[in-house]
Amino acid sequence: MSRESKFLRLVLRHKPEENCLQLDQHGWVRVDDLLRKLKKANRKLSRDELIQLVENNDKKRFTLSEDGLWIRAAQGHSVNVDLGPESRCPPVELYHGTASANLDAIFSEG
Repeated sequence: MSRESKFLRLVLRHKPEENCLQLDQHGWVRVDDLLRKLKKANRKLSRDELIQLVENNDKKRFTLSEDGLWIRAAQGHSVNVDLGPESRCPPVELYHGTASANLDAIFSEG
């Protein structure tokens, strides 16, 4: 694990306050804020390097928002955050098991 990855893990999972970072209730912090705070801590990391670090992390420890503006640790927080349910795209076909006695109502009412 790289030095940068270890430091991000510390900052995003355990001690955001050490670098004056404020995580929101779901553990997100603005990428620009993180990069600025890292630079002040003499741990300069470019946006491209950060994205590469997130994408290449073998344990998928970090998550970038879809728009790329926010980042958070994906797991293992010692600070209080609500990661919420894991979002997933449903499969193309879904099946629902039911008793045959309910079929008429399902077909007529949905």
